[in-house]
Amino acid sequence: MERRFSKHYSLAEARELLPQLRIWFQQLQRLRRDLASYEQSTNARLDEGDDFGGGKVHQWIRNLSAFKEIVEEFNQREIQLKDIERGLVDFPAIQAGREVFLCWELEENDITHWHDLDSGFAGREHL
Repeated sequence: MERRFSKHYSLAEARELLPQLRIWFQQLQRLRRDLASYEQSTNARLDEGDDFGGGKVHQWIRNLSAFKEIVEEFNQREIQLKDIERGLVDFPAIQAGREVFLCWELEENDITHWHDLDSGFAGREHL
């Protein structure tokens, strides 16, 4: 049987990552708010043809770079980042010989659900 993912997490391995994922989600959410705020404050000026730079632009670039670096942490681990605001991720796993996702979101204390690769959040089932 061909596998879609090269990395598969045991429940224990996924649980070990939860403290780090919480930190990354807090950072991503803050960076996303900062980037949105910057874009909101500059779009009108850019539409009017203003040309500006300086500290604000440098901070935007630093925030964008930090955001990308954190997203890459998920990608390198093959953790599926589904929703940043909800803090929703899927961990590829093997259950009963088939590839599934262990499903977790930030408001949950522990990983308690799984779903088929194609069913998504709506198909969640208790472990």
